Amino acid sequence: MARHHGLEQEPTITTEAITPPTGVASSLPPPAANGVYSTAAARTPKQAMDSEVFMNLLVTQLRNQDPSSPMDTNQMISQTTQLATMEKLTSMDKTATENFSLQMRTAAAAMIGRDIAWTDANGTAHSGVADSVSFALGVPAVKVGDLSVPLDSISSVTSTAATPSGSTAP
Repeated sequence: MARHHGLEQEPTITTEAITPPTGVASSLPPPAANGVYSTAAARTPKQAMDSEVFMNLLVTQLRNQDPSSPMDTNQMISQTTQLATMEKLTSMDKTATENFSLQMRTAAAAMIGRDIAWTDANGTAHSGVADSVSFALGVPAVKVGDLSVPLDSISSVTSTAATPSGSTAP
């Protein structure tokens, strides 16, 4: 509270937007609908713990440790080993995901020129010869005429022309 000539005054707080006088440019952002200045969206927190977060936690722990009782060296080595293990597992997961994607693409490409059968969302069975493959989405799609069939919907693949055993097709 401010004192003025021995009288106590309560500070006045206004919630109205302040507008500059006519002809004066304001450096303030325009007020939002509720009279409060709008701000940028808040940062979304990370959902997974990566090596950067792990290292920050370890450094913070070292900075804030009790000088009379420092961290046990074995404990520190253990945490560093956990970090290395986590990084390797993350790398292996990425490699496995890339390998699976490559396998799906290879399997879809091998279906070109073959008879395929699938069931649509209504439960109706269809079949046709695969003309081409699209890799535009996460799961490859095999084209049969004007239809696009997701690889995971295909129930069977057969060759279009049976060749006798031991002979080769021209």
